Amino acid sequence: MYAIEARNLRKTYRTRRRRGILRSEPELIEALKDVSFSVRYGEVVGLLGPNGAGKTTTIKIISTLLLPDGGEVYVEGFDVVREASEVRRRIGILLSVEKGFYGKLTGWENLEYFGILYGLDRRFLEARLGYLFKLLELDKLGGIDRLFEEFSLGMKARLGLARALLKDPPILLLDEPTLGLDPPSAVKIRSLVRDLAREGKAILYTTHNMFEAEIVCDRILFIDRGSIVAEGSPSDLKDRIPKLRSLKITVKGNDPSQILAGHSLGYSINRIDVDIFELDVKVRDPIEVLNSILPLLTVKGYHIISFRIEEPTLEDVFLYLSKGG
Repeated sequence: MYAIEARNLRKTYRTRRRRGILRSEPELIEALKDVSFSVRYGEVVGLLGPNGAGKTTTIKIISTLLLPDGGEVYVEGFDVVREASEVRRRIGILLSVEKGFYGKLTGWENLEYFGILYGLDRRFLEARLGYLFKLLELDKLGGIDRLFEEFSLGMKARLGLARALLKDPPILLLDEPTLGLDPPSAVKIRSLVRDLAREGKAILYTTHNMFEAEIVCDRILFIDRGSIVAEGSPSDLKDRIPKLRSLKITVKGNDPSQILAGHSLGYSINRIDVDIFELDVKVRDPIEVLNSILPLLTVKGYHIISFRIEEPTLEDVFLYLSKGG
């Protein structure tokens, strides 16, 4: 049995498109079009895509916050529509690091309040709060006694994750949990997510940070305009795009655009300083291009500061798929 299984999920929003200042007309937006996927225990599955692709809609349907127009979703075998109360017992969700808390309560009081709402045993709740505040280092940051309205964004994110973990659920739905965070807080949450997966939890994770997705996720679902357009591990997905490597050459001299213009290469030039430029050349065989471009630049009087070869990244995959590749 999968932890999460979605079959032919569909969702359409009815809205209105403005036509001038006073006029508008009905419009249907297909947020999800026959989306199917599964999440196993012990893995982090990344749901990636541009804004408006359907990521948050998917999370909200799985968490019973939104009804689908068609298709089925099962959480530990329970239908999210017909057995919503059973689904809620099995999930922890983080939709926003700032919303849903009470500013005039301390971090401890906020989680205590939610624990009571969840019907948790008082003794279990006290022990769980102590464990989570230590795990997320909120005790060191003053999160026990400080009012939520005084929390930094990083502390709010940690408290949001603590609330998602409060019931010790087997399944976590995390919607951009590190958005806008400082590096220490982001690193802490990424590390914790990996640890939770190793403990056997199933985690569905959305992010716009391609670097983060690559180091956190075991498997990735690319969603675009409401449809899953690619699925696989980060390495599998990078193997599917044309094997163009990025050749980065930093030179000192005049603008080298004219020199590269005579070669049939895909490239961009970034001015770093008055007379320092970085060439970014997309190539299949970087060594061959290096052997032809470097001598030419040297003959033309350029000083070669550095060069390096970069393999395709998830960001390259994202851009490739977003362009319909």
